Amino acid sequence: MLSLIVCLKQVPMVTELPWDEKTGTLRRDLASGMMNLACQHALEAALQIKEQYPAHITAITMGPPAAQEVLREAIALGADRGIHLCDRIFAGSDTYATSSFLAKTIRKECPNYDLILCGSYTSDSETAQVGPQMAEELDVAAAAYIEKMEIFGRTLRVRRLVDNFRETLEMFFPALVTVSLENYRLRYTRLAGLESAFEDGNIISLNAGDLGITASSMAADGSRTRVRKVFMRNANKENMLLQGSAANVVNEFLNRYESRISWAIGKDIEEEKSNNE
Repeated sequence: MLSLIVCLKQVPMVTELPWDEKTGTLRRDLASGMMNLACQHALEAALQIKEQYPAHITAITMGPPAAQEVLREAIALGADRGIHLCDRIFAGSDTYATSSFLAKTIRKECPNYDLILCGSYTSDSETAQVGPQMAEELDVAAAAYIEKMEIFGRTLRVRRLVDNFRETLEMFFPALVTVSLENYRLRYTRLAGLESAFEDGNIISLNAGDLGITASSMAADGSRTRVRKVFMRNANKENMLLQGSAANVVNEFLNRYESRISWAIGKDIEEEKSNNE
């Protein structure tokens, strides 16, 4: 039987959310939550594998008590159990700390897993880092932004779209994939599944102590990045009219914006002009 793990995240159900200017974190308490869209696609991919092969699905999430809702939704749709990482000291975790905590959970609760599925990114941060960082922590093969999967024994074949090119990759289990939004649209919940979502024992909660996490590695203290400042950037646009011959207009434009253009194209304009003379 395949052991599948799906990492899910609850995100705010709004397009804009206030920031805490002191901590540089989102005020998640000001909005209701939902399962992150890309995580929905990862869950559907796991459910489709379970329809084709004997499989057991464990859904994992980290967050406040309300985050347990995404685990109940996953179980109602067909996941077998849920693991909820919930501790106040997890607050403020960056992607490094988050991936480390998730990896510790997997080692403790699901050591014999075959495949970990994550969303390609989350709508509240869009870093796309947790999945690949977790694979590095667990020392397993990984493929990001996959749009199709096939299983052949202990081999996983995936297809992904990268820079307008489609790549087909093969890797052995255990492995990790992050699922794009191209396919695997999440199915609707059936009434029959709601009962199992609220059965006792389907969801377990773990805190930092359960994972053996020390104070130095906890959340903000164990994070390797810090938000120093959060602000809204004001974009001021100015119209500029250049007059004269074509050659003079081009030269004046380059003189004004040479450094910006060089940075954008990754080449030194002065050097390019010298090579062409």
